[in-house]
Amino acid sequence: MLASDSLVSERIPAAVGMAAAAVAASCCLLPLALITIGVAGSGLMMATMRYEWFTLPLGVFGLGGAYALYFLDRRSCSTVGCQFVGERGTRITLALASIMVAISLLLKFFPAWTAELLQRL
Repeated sequence: MLASDSLVSERIPAAVGMAAAAVAASCCLLPLALITIGVAGSGLMMATMRYEWFTLPLGVFGLGGAYALYFLDRRSCSTVGCQFVGERGTRITLALASIMVAISLLLKFFPAWTAELLQRL
């Protein structure tokens, strides 16, 4: 396997994790961030909340798939004896994606906390 192919295959778990986080955050966290910085109004959050039944599970399962890909690559690399290039970056990216999905789930399952947070803004 070429070094560039190896680098691409090792970046796939990070890319899948960030895509899953973006999907999960699109219902709750992303609109809240846009409202906070003044780019959008509350109508955006109301519009995107209608699709949370689809985006949250897709984000959670996508993040699980990203971790599965990461551990599969890591295990196959340790078996073959190759070097896992970019492991630190992949771990950081997966951690950030996990934080984004966790915050999205907290916003969904604790609406009183979300309302209090929005009132403070």
